[in-house]
Amino acid sequence: MTSAREPVALGEYLAPGALITAVGAFTPATRELDTAAVAKARLYVDRRQSTLNEAGEFLIPKSEGVIADDHIVGEIGELLLGKVPGRGSAAEITLFKSLGIAIEDLAAAHHIWRKAEATGAGTWIEIGGRHYGSV
Repeated sequence: MTSAREPVALGEYLAPGALITAVGAFTPATRELDTAAVAKARLYVDRRQSTLNEAGEFLIPKSEGVIADDHIVGEIGELLLGKVPGRGSAAEITLFKSLGIAIEDLAAAHHIWRKAEATGAGTWIEIGGRHYGSV
């Protein structure tokens, strides 16, 4: 995860079987991976519509004519439900491009809260007459 505006991960550096999770860049003009990296990877996204409109990692190689919309294999939810295939071989390079969607944040917060509740971790605080748990 970087705040890079230009690629810092190049396709020529990717070893067979690499998994890349790109979460830093989030505008049409910024990207962490170069065109070669995206082109050689099986691309999974958190939300297809967001990727087609906001992800520089996808939009820049597309504007260069190197990839098209069908380069997106599927959304992460589709992968988890078995609706799209995962990695086909140990040598395939896979890329998960996340722009961040609220449900992912809520799921992570819920998981952390449940773990804290189960182990007795965290502190209850009161804000405006209401009680909240914190970890």
